[in-house]
Amino acid sequence: MSQMRVEKVQELMKQEISEIILRELKDPRIGFVTVTSVACTGDLREAKVYVSIMGNDEQIKASWDGLMSSLGFIRREVGKRIRLRFTPELHFALDKSLDYSAHIQELLLQVEREKKEARSDA
Repeated sequence: MSQMRVEKVQELMKQEISEIILRELKDPRIGFVTVTSVACTGDLREAKVYVSIMGNDEQIKASWDGLMSSLGFIRREVGKRIRLRFTPELHFALDKSLDYSAHIQELLLQVEREKKEARSDA
């Protein structure tokens, strides 16, 4: 299957899954969840959905449990909204890249503060 088609389907799935999580899911455990990307296999049979969940550890676990319990519903809705021969089997994966980038940003700000303090002491 052409790579261009796979990329289009991935982007469409990302938009639709985001919309489903935001508007359709009624699970109170699911908090602030963002779909960061979707990676499909070449035959579009499986899709790994990368999500970023904001909150403390307890809120993240509750949101993760809510997403896992809603997996069948989300797959069914994706199948209704996207016309494919086979609805991809969905797997969620936690995306830590936003946490990592926030950590790097904090380290850079700390280095900048230390430089300013060193200049003011001299």
